Amino acid sequence: MTSANHRTHVYIGLAGEGDNIGGGGLYRRADGDEEWQSITNGLPANPQIRSLKVHPEDPSVVYAGTQQGVYRSDDRGDHWEALEQPRQGMDVWSLAMHPQDPKTIYAGYEPCGVYRSQDSGETWSKMNTDRVVFPHLTTYMPPLAKRVIGLALDPSNPSDMYGAIEVGGLLGSRDGGESWESLIDGPYLRNNTLDLHGVAVSAAAAGTVHIITQVAMFRSRDRGHHWEHVQVDEMFPGGSYCRGLLVAPDDPKTMYLAAGAGGGGAPQGTQEAGALFRSRDVGETWERV
Repeated sequence: MTSANHRTHVYIGLAGEGDNIGGGGLYRRADGDEEWQSITNGLPANPQIRSLKVHPEDPSVVYAGTQQGVYRSDDRGDHWEALEQPRQGMDVWSLAMHPQDPKTIYAGYEPCGVYRSQDSGETWSKMNTDRVVFPHLTTYMPPLAKRVIGLALDPSNPSDMYGAIEVGGLLGSRDGGESWESLIDGPYLRNNTLDLHGVAVSAAAAGTVHIITQVAMFRSRDRGHHWEHVQVDEMFPGGSYCRGLLVAPDDPKTMYLAAGAGGGGAPQGTQEAGALFRSRDVGETWERV
């Protein structure tokens, strides 16, 4: 992740969960640097970094979602401080900033929940997502929406918010997060793809929502009411395990997708294959980078 205004630093966060190869960590590289620098001063031991956000107006301010809550750095990652935790033992999986007020930050947690801060992360309040019912969720017994793995606000209408649930489907709010509903309809449900991995909305296409799942990408042009399949090169017969989706901070028409061959119906022996895709027309067409 880079700063939108001064693209001089790149950040890479590693989750390193369980027995995964490599372990966790957070690294930074500036223009002209020959090596990546570890920047974990103040973070938890073996930090599991699942989400990063750079302040759009002050690139020295960076937020990181970890296994012990949200952390903030005011010096591009040289030092980190722990922000208030709503409750101990909750992992942060996603972060989003209000496009018109960067002091307002949203965090998606495991167990499944969304929290909001209106003072740059100093204090947090839980949003009312507990009443949302996922009637089609049968992966766990009893039914369980595990975590909010992605958050997005529509830059053209920030009252529209979306939360990608792994596993559960898509959360939607029309009033800035005061109330929420389950947006479960269309092909992403019929293809048994309630295992969502991300959600994105671009300023170049108001009301258009992209979501990614364990087998494909889907798009809604009407704020999540109806969905269509988005064609991307298949990494395995029948689909692609979509891992990450974002809109370029300096060009709302450009989007990036990280996908692989693991998950879904992937053939044995192909799980390590992966690719980066780019769209220059707000997700209409995609090419491998």
